[in-house]
Amino acid sequence: MLTTFAVTALVMIMIPGPDQALITRNALAFGRTAGLLTMFGGLIGLTVHATAAAIGLSALLLASATAFTVLKVVGVVYLLWLGIQALRSSRRTAAAPEPAALAARSPMQHVRNGFLSNTLNPKVALFFVTFLPQFLPAHGDTLNQAMLLSAIFAGLYLLWFSFYNVAVDRIGALLRTPRIRARVEQATGLLLVGFAIRLAVQQP
Repeated sequence: MLTTFAVTALVMIMIPGPDQALITRNALAFGRTAGLLTMFGGLIGLTVHATAAAIGLSALLLASATAFTVLKVVGVVYLLWLGIQALRSSRRTAAAPEPAALAARSPMQHVRNGFLSNTLNPKVALFFVTFLPQFLPAHGDTLNQAMLLSAIFAGLYLLWFSFYNVAVDRIGALLRTPRIRARVEQATGLLLVGFAIRLAVQQP
């Protein structure tokens, strides 16, 4: 059961989404540490939803159409803001390609990006509420089992995106030319706007 869960969870984690877009963008634009900090923020946000699902809070949230809608609207606005920022940054990168122009960002900004991207995404809550129960026993200590599965998911998230971040950093020298970096920023912005639109039409 745990093996099946781990394999399924890893596949789900590897599917491109806002996390991957943000980590790619920040790792290429600001370096490996920025990518790791973004991943760490995403992990914290993921853990919030996983823990909430394990103790039933996410189910209560999704049972309320109003609560779901409020969180969805906030998440959509935040993803749109990130997307627009990336698109604007792509123009600045093309116009002023010096790497020093990208240096003025605090570590907490990267952590906050990853954290809010996951925490304000009700689809993450929906995922855990619908995914975890499939691997829980019908009887017995379901809470501890849910917490264990959530911890496994978080560990796989950490392993995959650590590897992914290193891979992006290794090929970063080829991708950090002004033109390519601007294209990455532009693609990231479009992806985030697309994720925002997809989230906007998501139903409870």
